[in-house]
Amino acid sequence: MEPSDFRILLVDDEEGIRFTLGCLLKKEGFQVDVAASRREAVGLFVTGPYDLAFVDIMLGEESGVKLLRDIKNMSPATQVVMITGRPEVKSAAEAVRLGAFDYLTKPVRHETLMAVSRHALSAKKMNDEREQYRANLDAIFRTVSDSIIMIDREGRLAQFNAAAGAVCGLTRDQIGKELTSVELLCNGMCGTTLLETLQNNAPREMRRFECRNHEGKTRVACFTSTPVVEADGSVGGAVAVIRDETRLADLERSLNKRGRFHNIIGSSAPMQRVFALIETLADVPTTVLINGESGTGKELVAAALHATGSRSGGPFVKVNCSALSESLLESELFGHVRGAFTGAITDKIGRFEKAHGGTLFLDEIGDISPGVQMRLLRVLQESEFERVGDSTPLKVDVRIVAATNQDLAEKVSQGSFRQDLFYRLNVVRMVLPSLRERRDDLEPLVAHFISKFNVKFGRDITGVSTDVMDVFRTHDWPGNVRELEHAIEHAVILCKSDIVSVSDLPHDLLDSLNTGSEVDSTVSDSGATPRSDLTLEEALAISGGNKTRAASLLGISRRTVYRHLEESEPK
Repeated sequence: MEPSDFRILLVDDEEGIRFTLGCLLKKEGFQVDVAASRREAVGLFVTGPYDLAFVDIMLGEESGVKLLRDIKNMSPATQVVMITGRPEVKSAAEAVRLGAFDYLTKPVRHETLMAVSRHALSAKKMNDEREQYRANLDAIFRTVSDSIIMIDREGRLAQFNAAAGAVCGLTRDQIGKELTSVELLCNGMCGTTLLETLQNNAPREMRRFECRNHEGKTRVACFTSTPVVEADGSVGGAVAVIRDETRLADLERSLNKRGRFHNIIGSSAPMQRVFALIETLADVPTTVLINGESGTGKELVAAALHATGSRSGGPFVKVNCSALSESLLESELFGHVRGAFTGAITDKIGRFEKAHGGTLFLDEIGDISPGVQMRLLRVLQESEFERVGDSTPLKVDVRIVAATNQDLAEKVSQGSFRQDLFYRLNVVRMVLPSLRERRDDLEPLVAHFISKFNVKFGRDITGVSTDVMDVFRTHDWPGNVRELEHAIEHAVILCKSDIVSVSDLPHDLLDSLNTGSEVDSTVSDSGATPRSDLTLEEALAISGGNKTRAASLLGISRRTVYRHLEESEPK
């Protein structure tokens, strides 16, 4: 901005000073008005605000400090510089306390006057920009229906909008307090994640999670948080946007078409039944046994059972029972006291104690030994246990969710699993569908994993080719969703373009398509006899581009078709 853009008011009861300083300021290009008294100065402010005011601290029989108060009441953004011929510490301190920008003593030198003017106007410009930014932010906050929460670089609550106040229970007197000390009306999941964004300088996202407000009502929300990066590249804070999707979730539920439930993806009919059962069991304290092939998402279902129910505010503790020996598993589950066995140099809290008030997920429950089975049965029956090496019983309030890919009933008949424990675990049984039974979910799962690995590897893959989806729809997926995830991760790493092609897929996946039974069944189903008079291009043309049919026409495997197509692609 040019000097002519700024208005300056000079207030002094000495005409000589008004004239001299006024001429100096006008010579620099500033718009200058002068006043001899407090009353005259107040009258000039009626014509419009000033950017800067020089005020003599003694205006005849009046006090310039009173005029300073008037100016700050009429125009808080105006910078005020006090001038005096007899500087006193008391009056200077009072003027600064009331908002004076600086304090000059007579006689005022030209260089000093210009330096202070530029400094004061520069500070005003910065203040104006800050206030404009704040006003724009306030306007955005008011018009956005989503909840918005901001914290500063120290993790203190900086700002929030009305929606966040209503949903999260935030109040204006909490601004400036550390977020960890602010009592929220939920389990604090959003606050913790927002602080992680600040600490790690990385965005975070939580899709379709459930939380309870102060009235105890469950809401479905989506959460995104982003670091606030200053002009110099430093992190000045973090901002979170929380979108209430309760109505959308209710609508999807009524239409029986939810594409995502917590972190589980699937809109197929089998998955809709799983989602509905999770909601039914969420607040039921009974034990749940989850059955399903490896890679079907048993841990995700257990986490959803915990997050959906009233125990969501408590811990969710996981144990992989197959990864530990009997002695280590006992110590891990129940804890131990010092000296209980060689190497037990301190007391240790077990997973049951850690899960108190929450949920304990026992994965691969079919692999536990008879000794651990007996101890686990007692916990389920009496809600108490002893640490290894101790005889003092400890009471716990824990909900058990167990999972296995084995047939426990068969293990009971073989004598390798206790029947009474099986009945305790099998109060409610959930059977998760394999990926073969929910092929309608392939596309959304593929899109999800591509998005996930784009972020992880810094890629920008937009999707997969039609041929890749043909492979995915044909494959039996013995490893289920986990196998699909690994296949996508492999493909994203190797992909050289923005579309995943068949050549990017893992070789073992493609090799699984190359089976004689595949070709035989295809030929049998189509009723066609392999023809040697056709080229691959002709077979594809006859089959309308369907590679499975083309393979059957030629009497070769689909893998061979894909290999020929890869080799024919231009390098």
